[in-house]
Amino acid sequence: MSLFSNLLNLHLGNKPREDFFTEIVAYFLSLNNDILLDWLKHHSIIGDDKYSSIKISTQQEHQALAIHTEDSRLDIVVELSTGLSTDVIFIESKIGSTEIPGQLEKYAEILSNLPNVKHRILIYITRDYDPKDEVKITHDSDLKKELKKYCLDLSPKVNFFQLRWYQFYNFLKERASDILAQEILIYMRNNRMSHTNQFSSVDLLTMVNFNKTLNLMQSTISEEVKKEFKQSFAGINKHEVDSLYQWKSRNRYIIGTSLSSRRGDLWCGLGYFNLNPSDLHDYPYIGIFVEVSPTFVERPKIIESMKKVINEKPNIWTPANLTILPDWSAIFHQKILQEFLSEKDQLSAIKDFFLKSINEFKNIQLEYDFPWKGVSTEEATERKREEDPDKLSSSIGGIESVVSPFK
Repeated sequence: MSLFSNLLNLHLGNKPREDFFTEIVAYFLSLNNDILLDWLKHHSIIGDDKYSSIKISTQQEHQALAIHTEDSRLDIVVELSTGLSTDVIFIESKIGSTEIPGQLEKYAEILSNLPNVKHRILIYITRDYDPKDEVKITHDSDLKKELKKYCLDLSPKVNFFQLRWYQFYNFLKERASDILAQEILIYMRNNRMSHTNQFSSVDLLTMVNFNKTLNLMQSTISEEVKKEFKQSFAGINKHEVDSLYQWKSRNRYIIGTSLSSRRGDLWCGLGYFNLNPSDLHDYPYIGIFVEVSPTFVERPKIIESMKKVINEKPNIWTPANLTILPDWSAIFHQKILQEFLSEKDQLSAIKDFFLKSINEFKNIQLEYDFPWKGVSTEEATERKREEDPDKLSSSIGGIESVVSPFK
């Protein structure tokens, strides 16, 4: 295991792999400007300009434009100056998660509005396949464009590039002359960031057993669990294809329901999480969670209630981003799936845990001051149809399929 993996494992709770790796890579590139420039030239992102100053920053905050609903935080910002002009590069990195809807479009608009910049460049680099050449940008005017074309049509224009982390791995491997670079390569291998487009024996095994695994998961979230979930909180999604979408887009296989009058502000999900772990030593976990959006008017009250739950039941509930910053926040009641492997009847044990998780969630709903209101699937669906008929197909169980960045 690499030094960086050991350091990350010291972090309690959910491990911030993407932010952690962002800091590592940014620090390495700040020490090795020649590698940064060679990498950018290798992908034809920059030309042969002679830069006299290079500045790299991480987690840079940008105030929301008038057309945006919230501020932005950029993973990596690179400023390249020749002394006469400045080029600015925004780099958005993803390892296990995917793009938050409209995130790249918003970053492009921020780039386009920066003053005194010669070249504006947006780079989206991911571990997994996440094509953006097929994504359509939709505005209130019903104007639809491909993301790359949308960036070029901005004034001033923004050049958009999409890369994969395995490409950076192969590039760095040829230039890894110090211990820091070697540790980065080890970390990338451990987190499946060195993979190319070749099938492995593990991939083939996954193909062969996919239906069996899916059937086992479906049987644990059975009608008994769904019925209890629906009666306890609100509507329930009955279409397994939506759960499969969650598996692909959010690395989870869940059922979910809205807990607020406006879908997506506050919601609950139950099922399997971390199905595509970044570290091969990690296991999926099962359980239930409640999550609140960064823009929900009742968010401060929800956060205070969540903190009370964590303080009084630290061995039962796990926090995720319980801050006042504009971010998704949640609490989880969960167990690692590995704990059930010793059970004689694993499926019954998992199903029983799901039922107990629902009961635990009902208990905190009664014990703590959570200002939520349940909404049935039918009611939420009808409301969505009235608000925006074109978006109805993207909803899942009374909430939008891409409402949350959590895994």
